[in-house]
Amino acid sequence: MKIKFESLIVYEDDNFMVVNKPPSMASLEDRNDPMNLQKLAQSYNPSLSACHRLDKETSGCILLAKNKEAYRHASLQFEHRSVKKVYHAFVNGIHEFKNEVIELPIFSQKKGTTRIDYVEGKPAKTVVNTLELFKQHSLVECVPETGRMHQIRIHLSKKGAPLVNDELYQGAPLYLSQIKKKFNLKKDTEEQPLIKRFALHAHALVFDNHKEKVTIVAEYPKDLAVLKKQLEKNKF
Repeated sequence: MKIKFESLIVYEDDNFMVVNKPPSMASLEDRNDPMNLQKLAQSYNPSLSACHRLDKETSGCILLAKNKEAYRHASLQFEHRSVKKVYHAFVNGIHEFKNEVIELPIFSQKKGTTRIDYVEGKPAKTVVNTLELFKQHSLVECVPETGRMHQIRIHLSKKGAPLVNDELYQGAPLYLSQIKKKFNLKKDTEEQPLIKRFALHAHALVFDNHKEKVTIVAEYPKDLAVLKKQLEKNKF
């Protein structure tokens, strides 16, 4: 399906743009995928540059700079950790997190995975709050104070709250039959998970646009919106 770049824009000024990245799209160049957000952005405006990245399966806010000075300004903010990134995650199990601080050092392995390693790992900190509880799942808000690879995914997993459908970090898929009382599967069909990627969304971004601090929110894409609706519908 061809995506129109302008449909992704959620904020724009003279120097910056924030887009709502779709799931299953790489942020930057990817040898295995000819289409990526950076390429799509530059086909719309050649001067656009992504200031950070999200995992391919993660949807949500990505900040783009329109010129070199804006890119430098954003890079310094990321370097000084003054950009606030707020993620929403649907996780397995019932968890009542209240300003839960997870500080576990992360070591990035060559095969594109991570592990908690107190000797070789780099410091990593995530603050987690529960937003909503369902029958067997929870919706949580995560604010990473560092930017390690797979940070939210592995931190939540180590707290016994892995992301829905994140098999790499012990997250189980979610089927409608698990939460709906009177579920009937059509004859000769195999039930599919409610979501086909891990359930993580970069919900909001707070940054300095030269003039003021701005807070930008990206709506859930269709798959997460459907997931949330089904969980709410079959809450108890």
